[in-house]
Amino acid sequence: MGRTVLIVDDNPRLRETLCEIFTREEDFEVCGEANNGQEAITKAHELKPDLIVTDLVMPVMNGLEETRLLKRLYPEVRVIIYTLHNNDFVAKEAMSAGASAVVSKSEPIATLLAKARSLFGQIAA
Repeated sequence: MGRTVLIVDDNPRLRETLCEIFTREEDFEVCGEANNGQEAITKAHELKPDLIVTDLVMPVMNGLEETRLLKRLYPEVRVIIYTLHNNDFVAKEAMSAGASAVVSKSEPIATLLAKARSLFGQIAA
């Protein structure tokens, strides 16, 4: 069984695409999805994912607030902030919030998968 992943993004089409991509990978299993940070906290409590891939800019609760709270509640969970707004400031804020990594949505999807695997010490399948 693969590492469980919770996908969090307010864009339903992107969420669906990410779910499909992670589902196709043998070493990952999508356990759920959420529309915003607050929903992600609830789902994380229910599902106990190994990894959370979350957007930065979302309504209700953004990715930084979500990450801060998640890391307090579940220090072992790994969080990747997957965002269009990737710059040094965002990366610094994300890391101080407890994110394991920041990946730009403009990067190839293989970059996201490679980063996810590297967080668990896995090599590309």
